[in-house]
Amino acid sequence: MTLIAASAAVIASWIALTPSLLPRPAVFQGLVCALVALVGYGIGSFIAWVISEWGVEFSERKLKKAWAVFFVLAAVGTVIVLWRHVRWQNRLRDLLGMESLNFGHLTITVLVSLALFIVFLFIARSIRAGGRFVGRKVSALMPPRVAAVSGALIVAMLSFFVFDRVILNKVVEVVDSSFATINQEFTTELPAPTSPHLSAGKGSDISWEDLGRQGRLFIANAPTPEQITAFSGRPALQPVRAYVGVGSDGHIDLEEEAKIAVEELIRTGGFDRAVLNVSTGTGRGWVNENSAQALEYMWNGDTATVSMQYSYLPSWASFLVDGQRAQEAGRHLFDAVYAHWLTLPQEDRPLLVVSGESLGTFGGEAAFSGAQDLANRVDGALFVGPTGNNTLWQRFTDDRDAGTSEIAPVYRDGRIIRFSRDGKTWPGGEEWMGTRIGYLQHDNDPISWWTADLAFHKPDWLREPRGDYVLDQVRWYPIVTMLQTGVDQFVANSVPVGQGHLFGQAPVYAWATILAPEGWSDEQTKALAKVIKSRVRATEANAEDAQDSSSGSSGIGSGKSSED
Repeated sequence: MTLIAASAAVIASWIALTPSLLPRPAVFQGLVCALVALVGYGIGSFIAWVISEWGVEFSERKLKKAWAVFFVLAAVGTVIVLWRHVRWQNRLRDLLGMESLNFGHLTITVLVSLALFIVFLFIARSIRAGGRFVGRKVSALMPPRVAAVSGALIVAMLSFFVFDRVILNKVVEVVDSSFATINQEFTTELPAPTSPHLSAGKGSDISWEDLGRQGRLFIANAPTPEQITAFSGRPALQPVRAYVGVGSDGHIDLEEEAKIAVEELIRTGGFDRAVLNVSTGTGRGWVNENSAQALEYMWNGDTATVSMQYSYLPSWASFLVDGQRAQEAGRHLFDAVYAHWLTLPQEDRPLLVVSGESLGTFGGEAAFSGAQDLANRVDGALFVGPTGNNTLWQRFTDDRDAGTSEIAPVYRDGRIIRFSRDGKTWPGGEEWMGTRIGYLQHDNDPISWWTADLAFHKPDWLREPRGDYVLDQVRWYPIVTMLQTGVDQFVANSVPVGQGHLFGQAPVYAWATILAPEGWSDEQTKALAKVIKSRVRATEANAEDAQDSSSGSSGIGSGKSSED
């Protein structure tokens, strides 16, 4: 009956080779194939067990013929599916402007999938053998079938305990230690600021060291009045940037951080500016320069941006270890800023906006109950690359107007909430009145479209016509699509700008639509996008130079998109 399990594993691996949202490197494709094949093998084994329990048996002669047919069909079918896989991948790569695959991709895919499948199968069989062993030991105390089930449950629980409390805890401990070290990088390579309008600058109670790696980069990347004046042609102000890091002791008190952030805003003059941007960062506290600098240049430096770090883990790790911390940080920060903002005379209050990218959108939404709450308490918002777990984004998408798709929804005619792929086009009614709340999202961003529900629920984005950058051949398969899209998240930042989770200068165009100053023109937006693109490239290069001269760890991502 192993034939049935082997057949199911091969068929499952074929399904795993079908296309999903993004092109997958060979190693990741091999991982998906191995995981899906293991699921198929398990299902096949269950079917074989059911058949054997019915007393169905096959002669040795028939089994030999069946195995021979299996090997022939498996070999021919695998060759055909691999050939189609390459065609699908190259078609997708061509659509996204990426290089075509070579023969080495298939070789690595096959080898990795076989090796991982053997490892996974060995682990699964070891657990099963352990269950049978325990079952035999307790069989004297209970009926055989009950003993077998009890043995399996005992070993399963022990295995989970070992994985969760020993292996996973150890991995988290190593990851935590590693990123805590990375968080302290660039303490000497980047000089502390001297401007009183920047955290860790003149008069600040926050030390340069306690800002953390991303905090130091955020402060160091602030444009100067001279740089903004060179663009606008008018005397500019030094944009205020207030930032609070988690420090070096590992203790994180989000409510206290939010209070310190407000104190920094008061000290730096942030509440005296025309625009105050409350930005929730990603896991390690990264803030997208494309978004932050867009407002700073548009408003000629008369802005303040405040953010705080809530973890020194990358977004994926931060979400797994404590997924609610981002929401708590976003809520504490906005509530603290908003409370002080309300104490100001109405005529002296700056325009209040909120922003965030990736996990930052997950946290940035948390301070609000819905669209009307956003409209009542802020003057604009920009959320870039929302995650599939975003509460408000999911609600707005689910409650979209009839006839609009999940990947390009229109919510209540776009009166308050609108969605865009590039920041230039915002589908909705004729006029976008009052407070404008914008979401930037891509039809092929796995960060937005992955949820655990994909395992057994076909989403609307796979029921409706595919997006412009998604192949028509993408289909929904139970469990398989969840694993494919889940793995796609790890390559979401390895595609050309404008695809996946990389938004480039789209936030510049978005802010020009959401909250541009009076008299701002489309030509100025285009010119600004070029300036910020050049600045982001320069800051990335500078960060990489500093990185090379320090610990040598990788992954700056200062401006392309989410650094996590």
